[in-house]
Amino acid sequence: MHKAKVGVLISGRGSNMAALLYAAKADDCPYEIVLVAANDPQAPGLKLAAAEGIATFGQSHKGLKRAAFDQIMDAQLRAAGAHYVALAGYMRLLSAEFVAGWEERMLNIHPSLLPKYKGLDTHQRAIDAGDSHTGCSVHIVTAALDDGPVLGQTPVAILPDDNADTLAARTLIAEHQLYSRTLAAFVSRERHPDWLLNKVRESALALPQADEILSHGMPCFGIVKGKKFAYFTRDHHGDGIIALLVKTTAPEEQASLMEADPARYYRPAYFGNDWVGIRLDLGDTDWDHIAERLRASWRQVAPKKLLGLMDIAEAF
Repeated sequence: MHKAKVGVLISGRGSNMAALLYAAKADDCPYEIVLVAANDPQAPGLKLAAAEGIATFGQSHKGLKRAAFDQIMDAQLRAAGAHYVALAGYMRLLSAEFVAGWEERMLNIHPSLLPKYKGLDTHQRAIDAGDSHTGCSVHIVTAALDDGPVLGQTPVAILPDDNADTLAARTLIAEHQLYSRTLAAFVSRERHPDWLLNKVRESALALPQADEILSHGMPCFGIVKGKKFAYFTRDHHGDGIIALLVKTTAPEEQASLMEADPARYYRPAYFGNDWVGIRLDLGDTDWDHIAERLRASWRQVAPKKLLGLMDIAEAF
């Protein structure tokens, strides 16, 4: 199994990080932890991660501007090969640039049933409000605090004699269960054929005069009443993979791509050497790159008049 690579950011003991780490030890877990990083070099969670054989990084944020510190953390995550980020008790507000760089690929766990009680002191606020339940939520991180789309929640009953500490301890058990399960489901979606096809459609059908039909049982994208510039394949001729087929400028480009990343690029059967296959089921697809490849393929088949109009539009 090709596992999605996840970097985890912590600030302290990292109990939620530990829950993710131990869940990842299962053979059928769809993700692996490739880095645990903290804004405190003495964070106890770093010692645990290191003992479990996970790469770690710790640096204090003190004396650094937020954007500068986030650039350091971003560089460490990318150097480790992380494709997703999981915030696990990371007590730093993130810069807009950092959030944008991990858009739709960064999750957080929050100790309340969002949208209730964003921010701090969630357990005491729930008790003071007389709520019967609190809980925890896993959500996609956006620029607004605790405001991204919620992916999963677990309610936790508030007992008559609960205080903030007892309620927090019991909610933490729910957090450990919820986070690993939700993260696994989230990274797995990038291997689901329907989700992948919809992502391809977003870019392909945004191109001028593009349409979609079925050709040889495959979704196929072309210019209306013209040539085809992309195919979406799912177990094509029993190859067991999900991929996008796009045109190349020359056989040399096909060979260069396959040589540079043989796990991702391949020569599709029955399509000749002016096409290349790009695997979409590896869990780390760069969708900006896919959009660029689709655009380049579209330009290979577009009539000169349409190309001219496109060039004029891009100039402005």
